[in-house]
Amino acid sequence: MRRDIFQAIADPTRRAILVLLSTQTMTAGEIAANFDTARPTISKHIQILNECELIESNQQGREIFYQIRIEKMKEIDKWLEQFKKIWETKFDQLDNVLSTIKRQKK
Repeated sequence: MRRDIFQAIADPTRRAILVLLSTQTMTAGEIAANFDTARPTISKHIQILNECELIESNQQGREIFYQIRIEKMKEIDKWLEQFKKIWETKFDQLDNVLSTIKRQKK
């Protein structure tokens, strides 16, 4: 089953895993050590992130190391960019209204 990247990042645990992997490559055990959750639960979260191609795995000997895939994260950023422009416009409009109110009080 193909999962949606936005469903993947909707979960706070998966977002926390992405934050961990943004600074270093880690094994599943190293990732799980950061949570008070059963290891199989963390493994399921890792599997979902891997299916969405937000992370990738590389086997080295008996260990599997996970790392973030920056190019997939850029897709999320690109989608969010349209909203950033809307928010900036709204904040600019609010600044103008507040400036007008402040001048009227003087």
